[in-house]
Amino acid sequence: MQQFEELLLRLKEILSYDSSAPLIFNSGLFLFLFVAFLALYLLLRRTTTLRIIYVIAFSLFFYYKSSGIYFLLLVFAAVSDYIISHAIAGSSDPKTKRRWVAASVVINLGMLGYFKYTNFFIDIANSLAGGGFLEFQNIFLPVGISFFVFQSMSYTIDVYRNQIQPLNRFTDYLFYLSFFPQLVAGPIVRAKDFIPQIRKPVEVTERMFSGAIGLIIIGLIKKAIISDYISLNFVDRIFDEPALYSGFECLMGIYGYALQIYCDFSGYSDMAIGIALLMGFRFPKNFDAPYKSATITEFWRRWHISLSSWLRDYLYISLGGNRKGKLRTYLNLLITMVLGGLWHGAAIRFVLWGALHGVALALHKVWLRINPWAKASGEQMNPLSRVLGWFVTFHVVCLGWLLFRAEDMQTVQVMLYQIANSFNTAIIPQVIEGYKAVMGLIVLGYGMHFIPKQIDDDLMRKVGGASFWWQVAMLVITAWCVMQIKSSDIQPFIYFQF
Repeated sequence: MQQFEELLLRLKEILSYDSSAPLIFNSGLFLFLFVAFLALYLLLRRTTTLRIIYVIAFSLFFYYKSSGIYFLLLVFAAVSDYIISHAIAGSSDPKTKRRWVAASVVINLGMLGYFKYTNFFIDIANSLAGGGFLEFQNIFLPVGISFFVFQSMSYTIDVYRNQIQPLNRFTDYLFYLSFFPQLVAGPIVRAKDFIPQIRKPVEVTERMFSGAIGLIIIGLIKKAIISDYISLNFVDRIFDEPALYSGFECLMGIYGYALQIYCDFSGYSDMAIGIALLMGFRFPKNFDAPYKSATITEFWRRWHISLSSWLRDYLYISLGGNRKGKLRTYLNLLITMVLGGLWHGAAIRFVLWGALHGVALALHKVWLRINPWAKASGEQMNPLSRVLGWFVTFHVVCLGWLLFRAEDMQTVQVMLYQIANSFNTAIIPQVIEGYKAVMGLIVLGYGMHFIPKQIDDDLMRKVGGASFWWQVAMLVITAWCVMQIKSSDIQPFIYFQF
């Protein structure tokens, strides 16, 4: 009887929401639940409607485990935009169509604005008024709200632009919006790419299975081994008290954070794409070795591709893109990137990060106009120009990551001061010796990133070509390595806060 009660208690813990323990891909609980989910999913693969309802139920449970009762926001967004999309398609009056799509934008951005930016605007108002006449609100930020809001909003805009037809079944739309692999941290999947896959027969080929296992292994290594370890054992310490460290350590802290955020986010994307592949769904690539970029324009073609393409298609082009003259083009780039920075978080540092990238993109446009030999991407450059372009681009991006990660501008100033005035090359061997594991993982992480594409593809083919049991063994070994070096608590993904 006691064992039965303990079992019920454990089951209740598994099914209940715990704000301190969101359900994330690199946790043992997710692995257990996903294996159980996948077994029944494969049994239902030929019963389309039941399969869709089953995936929706698991997806909503997955989001409930991350944000509690706020999973109802996701359902509300789905209901709202499903109705609005049919209203847009059913109207022949252009003004009415515009009103409906505007309603979708207002509802979605209103939701996002309330939960994410209320206290940010209260802080600005209090600063302008010179006093705290407005009280800060205790508002919970639902995990990944920025992702599903953008995804839902793009659906109604695409219907308005006649690029897609509205779905006839609400369950299909809820499936699209709530699909758990990409729900809380992307990629931001376009309706025209994903919806045609929903009712297709489930087919997981040997190549898809092998590719999925390879992506999950790589994602785990990036996130749970490289990113988490260098974050907890080096990067966080530097950013918490930069004045205590030399300029070399501060610079390595910035390089370390550049690697950490890449491994964290691209690792999540790899796992999301891999998990979707195991279910028979294909997601577009979200990262393409962004630190290989030789121009800032190339960087944004390689970094968080689903967001950068979303900002281009739904914001930059809507503002006029490059169709209204040079100055307007530069202004549109700046506005797009500032708003893109604000999308990442309600803080001035994110606005400054976006502004830096907006200015850099505008300056690159100017450079392309005044220099007939300038190239938009590194592939078109000669070797020397590419190396110089890479060096400049990488350090502009790292300056942006400093603004992105630092809690305040004082931290930015201290770190830049230490780098400029207290570099102290004599202690470099001592620092490397003291942080051997961290430095080794930083070298490993950048080595994986800069490996030539042909070699990377060959390695993926070898993993994919291995036997089933070898693939399982590689996954088990990776999981074992994760367990050996992980901290006492599972580290959430950085982009969960966005």
